[in-house]
Amino acid sequence: MLESLDLGDAELSILLCDDGTIRRLNRRYRKKNKATDVLAFPMQEGPGPAGHPGLLGDVVISLPTATRQAAEHDRPIIQEVTFLLAHGLLHLLGYDHGNKREEREMNARTADLLAAVDAAR
Repeated sequence: MLESLDLGDAELSILLCDDGTIRRLNRRYRKKNKATDVLAFPMQEGPGPAGHPGLLGDVVISLPTATRQAAEHDRPIIQEVTFLLAHGLLHLLGYDHGNKREEREMNARTADLLAAVDAAR
């Protein structure tokens, strides 16, 4: 995914966790007291000194939620986690889905990242 975005030297952290962990993070940082599928914490956002430009941030994925969603979408868990990673990565890069236009753009970019993963296999 990073290579397809010309970010082959960039770094990100990926945490695969349970619903309790992601719920605590969601409550603390987004003021939403519920589990979610993926959270993204960009390093180049907010106050403070500028970080290393190649350090993108953290993507947190709840495996129990991903497992439920994989079953709902009738696809293997690895495909769901890959989808969530792509979604989180795009959030680290500043993409959002707050309105229909942004959602269309983010969906298109997600599809591009998933295609890049498939091509690399």
